[in-house]
Amino acid sequence: MNITIIAVGKLKEKYLKHAIDEYSKRLSRYCKLNIIEISDEKTPDNASEKDELIIKDKEGRTILSKIKDNAYVIAMDLNGNQLSSQELSAFMANCGVTGNSNLVFIIGGSLGLSVEVLKRANYKLCFSKMTFPHQLFRVMLLEQVYRGFRIINGEPYHK
Repeated sequence: MNITIIAVGKLKEKYLKHAIDEYSKRLSRYCKLNIIEISDEKTPDNASEKDELIIKDKEGRTILSKIKDNAYVIAMDLNGNQLSSQELSAFMANCGVTGNSNLVFIIGGSLGLSVEVLKRANYKLCFSKMTFPHQLFRVMLLEQVYRGFRIINGEPYHK
């Protein structure tokens, strides 16, 4: 299986880079992992709703340019479905057996994802109604993907 994570924003904190490196190493036995960072657009403090839409659209066009036609796109979206770790594992396994072995997870910027990216998504996933820092969320997503592969393979993992 091929897993791609497209994330808006650059990772700056060393401790988060170390965590991503660790999960990338762990995932290498289960999948081919590719992480693509998209530069985030600067949002002025007093940005209007129109300004925010323009920023999301610009980020969205860049995101869409990185997605291959045969990709199964999973957008991280507050209005998406919430799954348990076991349900995410079953979802990933089902994708693999139904010919969707190129999964692309998209993490938007601080303003969220554009309408066009959400339209392109095959599935919308929500980890929680809480707000998380985007850089930390990348680690959380990798951990859940790793946990999913461990579950798929019947391997023990902390519950």
